Amino acid sequence: MVSIPRILRSHWWRFPITWWWRSLPLRVVLTVFLASVLVLVLGGFLLMQQATIGVIDGKKETAKNEARQAVNTAQGQLNAADLTGDVNVDKLLFDLATGYAGRAGQYEVIIIARGQTITAGNAVVISIPAALRKRVELSNDLLMTSTRIDYRDGRPSVAGLVAGATLTLPGTGRYQIYLLFPLTQEVATLGVLRYAVVTTGAILVILLTFIAALVSRQVVTPVRAARRAAESLASGNLRDRMKVRGQDDLARLATSMNYMASELEKQINTLEELSAVQQRFVSDVSHELRTPLTTVRMASEVLYEARDEFDPVAARSAELLQNELDRFEALLSDLLEISRFDAGAAQLNVEEVDLRDLVRRVVEANLRLAETNNTEITVHESGEAKAEVDTRRIERILRNLLVNAIEHSEGHPIDILIESDDAAVAIAVRDHGVGFEASQARQVFHRFWRGDAARARTVGGTGLGLAIAMEDANLHGGWLTAWGRPAMGAQFRLTLPKRVGAILETSPLPLVPRDLVGPGGTRFDGLEAPAPLAPSSPSSPPPAIPRRAAAAETSVSPS
Repeated sequence: MVSIPRILRSHWWRFPITWWWRSLPLRVVLTVFLASVLVLVLGGFLLMQQATIGVIDGKKETAKNEARQAVNTAQGQLNAADLTGDVNVDKLLFDLATGYAGRAGQYEVIIIARGQTITAGNAVVISIPAALRKRVELSNDLLMTSTRIDYRDGRPSVAGLVAGATLTLPGTGRYQIYLLFPLTQEVATLGVLRYAVVTTGAILVILLTFIAALVSRQVVTPVRAARRAAESLASGNLRDRMKVRGQDDLARLATSMNYMASELEKQINTLEELSAVQQRFVSDVSHELRTPLTTVRMASEVLYEARDEFDPVAARSAELLQNELDRFEALLSDLLEISRFDAGAAQLNVEEVDLRDLVRRVVEANLRLAETNNTEITVHESGEAKAEVDTRRIERILRNLLVNAIEHSEGHPIDILIESDDAAVAIAVRDHGVGFEASQARQVFHRFWRGDAARARTVGGTGLGLAIAMEDANLHGGWLTAWGRPAMGAQFRLTLPKRVGAILETSPLPLVPRDLVGPGGTRFDGLEAPAPLAPSSPSSPPPAIPRRAAAAETSVSPS
């Protein structure tokens, strides 16, 4: 069975609409075509109407003149005739009708005399309208009207004109004479004219459409070249240029585009050089600092081990020195990791793991920190959550999110939610601490960003943890999003595809915390979810509708 394309199977009507709006030449050609057809139809109709009126009026005038002449001649013959009886009258009328019909050739004659009909030719008397006969009987003038002429020999009826008048025979009475003029030639002439109008109109429509297509192509081709050049520049091909032909507006547009491309190339090259210098500087400094750092650490460890022999001030100084050296070493490691991301040298070491195990491992490793901050951590699970990930990087993301939540929770509980569907696994870290403004949801992932400059780092962070976490998530093709409100806490959601290279469409977990979402998806306190943050996917979908599935809960509290 032949499969039907999706575009024809569902919403097939959108394809021509999309094609119409995306193609300027198509709109121009179709507009010209339809306008030409409309104009030519109206013009042809008016032309045929005027031509028909002119031909019929001319035929009427000619027929009236011929009929009047024939009636006058016939009346003169009757006036000059010497008749002695009825037989002679009938014969005279028959000869008169036959003679005129044969002599004219363009009309037929019917004479009605005393209840009998004298015809010359094949026309029948029913071709004469009854209304005309009544009018002719009561009038002495020549009268004319249109009719359908029927023939006794079986020929099809034709449109025609009939002129009627009365003949007076001295001493006998009045007779009606009718002359029938077929419009065969006129109808044929109008048919030829109609064919000529239709043919000429069709040729004109085709020519106008071709001209419109040619003109639109001449206009659109440079515009399309400009579009392709802009797309090429956007994709990084800074050396592409447009061809300049002529000196018109389109040529000046091409010149301006080329100038813009040259300036962009210069600026981008300058920025790339500066960025490369900066990256090289950070990398070199980070590497160069490791040697003196190692020496300082060795001396610090000696002092730290002998701190019991020092006075309290010196002992405390040795402890502070050891702690700051740990923080400094962590900062150097983060700077080296950032430099690898900037240089595009980061690689994934993928393996299929159950992310629930990673979450438990990270929670157990930070129990001491949670105990210090009097924070309870609860893990909510809902079935298997396997995915192809780099274990080291995902564990680093989770550690950064959990440590950040502990630091800002202010002793309130922390919830970790794990859910999955057929395509993705989502992990959300929810704290009930200080939170942040909705406008800061993107800034939290910036390097060295701090929501409150007056707030001290209680766990000795480097300010690069969330930035590195975002880079790790992007490297997996995942999303790392944030939601927060002041005094209502924050929630960070990590969404990962189950298979490497898969494109995410939705997340199994909502971005807005479920404890702030009522039945039916109603958000309390007028809360609305911000746009999801997904730098690796510009067209990220909106947050998924919350699902309240039964979940297993694991509570980990400080002892």
